[in-house]
Amino acid sequence: MTMGESSKAEGAGTVRVALPYHLRNLAHVTGDVEVEAAPPVTVRSVLDALEARYPMLRGTIRDYSTGQRRVFLRFFACEEDWSLESVDKPLPEAIAKGKEPLLILGAIAGG
Repeated sequence: MTMGESSKAEGAGTVRVALPYHLRNLAHVTGDVEVEAAPPVTVRSVLDALEARYPMLRGTIRDYSTGQRRVFLRFFACEEDWSLESVDKPLPEAIAKGKEPLLILGAIAGG
């Protein structure tokens, strides 16, 4: 058993998260990141795990005081927009099992 396996929370699964470029730079990572989230896997539990592992991301994805998603960020799960869903709604099984990433995308505005 590796150190990572022994420190896993009971029943926790590895969730992949795809971050926008500016947040990957801030967190000093390349590609998708992986975090451990206990079931039921929700946007809230994934963001909690993400901010615990990468504290420099606190306040960048959701507001410090309200916990609300930042306006110019969107969440996608299995090609569906989850930005307006409850952060406590369980994510699809493909996300919870790490088969598909939870996408956090920066909204594009312009005219």
